[in-house]
Amino acid sequence: MKGIELSKAFFEEYGKPMLKAEFADIMPCLCVGLFGSGSECFGFDDDVSTDHDFEPGFCIFLPDESVVDRRQAFLLERAYAKLPKEFMGFRRSLMAPVGGARKGVLRTDEFFLEKIGSPNGELDFQQWLTVPENALAEATNGEIFFDNFGEVTEIRKALSKYPEDIRRKKLAGNLLLMAQSGQYNFKRCIDHGETAAAQLAVNEFVKSAMNVIFLLNNSFKPYYKWSFRALRALPKLSLEAEIMEFLLTTNNDGEMAEEKYYAIEGIAADIIDELAEQELTKAICGDLEKHAYSVNDGIENAEIRNLHVLAAI
Repeated sequence: MKGIELSKAFFEEYGKPMLKAEFADIMPCLCVGLFGSGSECFGFDDDVSTDHDFEPGFCIFLPDESVVDRRQAFLLERAYAKLPKEFMGFRRSLMAPVGGARKGVLRTDEFFLEKIGSPNGELDFQQWLTVPENALAEATNGEIFFDNFGEVTEIRKALSKYPEDIRRKKLAGNLLLMAQSGQYNFKRCIDHGETAAAQLAVNEFVKSAMNVIFLLNNSFKPYYKWSFRALRALPKLSLEAEIMEFLLTTNNDGEMAEEKYYAIEGIAADIIDELAEQELTKAICGDLEKHAYSVNDGIENAEIRNLHVLAAI
């Protein structure tokens, strides 16, 4: 059973009846669901995931103290703690996981402030440029079971994708890094006989290419250990995952280096095709660097456009 299914079943059987019986007066102010940190919030959990931080539970989000005061929040925390300690063969942990509580009673503003640096989801362009992408993924993943107050849903909607100028700035920077690491430095490292340095160039190329593909899908890339799983689930360019895995897991000797070079150019060509499809570039060539600057030139906000092309990296 997936963690989010376990969470929802636990809520339906025990959480919802508890809220209706003991907290009917503040039910209109509550939001319940499961999102944030943890593989289960992305739907990436499996049998291996159950070895830590896997348990029945859910999140109850409260608005600020002017709506739900401290006493009500305290009583709700006690009621949540008294829910059954075991459900469907899984035990609830008595200790919070590394990084703090992921389930239970949470203040909405505190949750989003910790995740993205804003209590209400409003970000200026400098914050959009610098907030970690995996934090945005955690703020918008998972599932809302119900949101009577509507605050959490509105914040998640505002954070659901990058503003277009920010997306372009991030695309431009990553395209430039793809050009430098993959189209330029990989072959030079091979020609110098620096096979280890060539692999570092491959690593940088793959990392930047993944960033580009997530941006082209208007999706946030999660924490690195889940990035390939998330990449394979994207609607556009997901097949590049297999080529990237080949690049990362093969050596740079002899004919293999040449094969990897052509694989790099193949990924670049596919990405350029998608850039053109989305009308993000006016360049007509196979040089990712030229496309990087063309994407940057299309940014409407002059202040963002005139920042260094790597400002969003």
